[in-house]
Amino acid sequence: MPHGRELDTRRAAIRAAPSGSVVVVDETALLATSAIAAHAGEAMRSGRTAWRALPGDVALLAGAGDDEAAVRRLVAGWAGQDEEDVARRARTILRDELGASLRPEMWSLVLEHRRAGHHVVLTGHAPRPVLAPLAEDLGADELVATEVGVRDGTLTGEVAGRVLLDRRGEAKADAVAGAVAGRRLAFVYAGPCSDALLAAGERPVVVSETAGEGGRATLVVAPRGGTLATPGDVLRTAGFYGALLGAAGTAAAVGLARRSRRHMVDLTCSVTGDLGLALAGIDVEVRGAEHLWSARPCVFVFNHQSKIDVALLMKLLRGGFTGVAKAEAAQIPLWGAMFKLAGVAFVDRGNTRQAREALEPAVRKLRDEGWSLAIAPEGTRSPTPRLGRFKKGAFHIALQAGVPMVPIVIHDAGEVMWRGHQTLRGGTVHVDVLPPIDTTDWSTETLAEHVEDVRDRFVAVLEGAR
Repeated sequence: MPHGRELDTRRAAIRAAPSGSVVVVDETALLATSAIAAHAGEAMRSGRTAWRALPGDVALLAGAGDDEAAVRRLVAGWAGQDEEDVARRARTILRDELGASLRPEMWSLVLEHRRAGHHVVLTGHAPRPVLAPLAEDLGADELVATEVGVRDGTLTGEVAGRVLLDRRGEAKADAVAGAVAGRRLAFVYAGPCSDALLAAGERPVVVSETAGEGGRATLVVAPRGGTLATPGDVLRTAGFYGALLGAAGTAAAVGLARRSRRHMVDLTCSVTGDLGLALAGIDVEVRGAEHLWSARPCVFVFNHQSKIDVALLMKLLRGGFTGVAKAEAAQIPLWGAMFKLAGVAFVDRGNTRQAREALEPAVRKLRDEGWSLAIAPEGTRSPTPRLGRFKKGAFHIALQAGVPMVPIVIHDAGEVMWRGHQTLRGGTVHVDVLPPIDTTDWSTETLAEHVEDVRDRFVAVLEGAR
């Protein structure tokens, strides 16, 4: 992984480049695994793969590598499908699989380019529907990808034009040159097998997990997900869940002795947060920890990156809180039972009336019993480091209960439990707890403004604090 000093040097060079500079980011620089293989695997698991495509797709999933035939097979499998359905599947695959292969080093550099006012072009040989959700989350100004045929909102199953895949990256280089209409490419980031694309940039950077690629400047990045869990990951995960079960058992005995469900839940949270994360090799560094206690009862809002977020909240908040979760969370083994025991409100996101009814007990606990509430205003885990749109539920609760709102900004949680994975990795999660936000002057008429204000505070910290 690049040393922090190296990334700082690259960021300084980015900031020194003029506003409007054109930056090209190839999918081979941004993703550590094949987007084509991820989509082929999803089609195979769903039973949509034609029998003629099976041998090639099996070889692709076994690591044979992308080629033009693989791209055309994927596109052919979309024949007759609704364009919006394919787009929805692409976002799901990004959330559940490709998100784990995103290189955080590249994500941070692209963020720096955007702050500098540069024109970011994402390119790749994968078809446009595959890369479109990634381009959206990345904030790319343009997407140059393999185009597909569409007729009246239905995919034809044919490639429109060239497949942007060849041995030297010439097809991508030509397509990018056409898209930027002759403007010079100030920065180009690509994998080692994109010589022609790299040669088109004034400052080409090879992005690789190994140093010394072809004599060019190389950004050495850390290996990513997409592989089987290591024995160490399995042991960390077993240690975490062992601590969870042990804490629940001990807490149950204490709760029965004291005849207090609240004591049982609070003790489980504290032990799981401390011991469970320690056994998993996960450290938590907190700035603004005093704000976790200064305004209770309150509504804690946090950005949702990973399944480990629940354990992080247990460690941070210790006790005296409950939460809100999507209805499906009630069915998660072990966690679902704990959520019910802790009085979590389960919300059906597709049923507005049910959601309001489910939240009423949470409002009463805040207002009448002094409990705090933890809720992710995004509503679901984000597929990439980009912060999702905030929903109004948490803000309505804070307004109705007349309590402050405390933002908890979580960094790096996706790195210790990759999106779509079930095992834990060692590492450090950084957390910023922001000062409490007074809600006494809020009203239903101004609520949308407060939602945007709080989200802007998250964005400012996520994109600039570390």
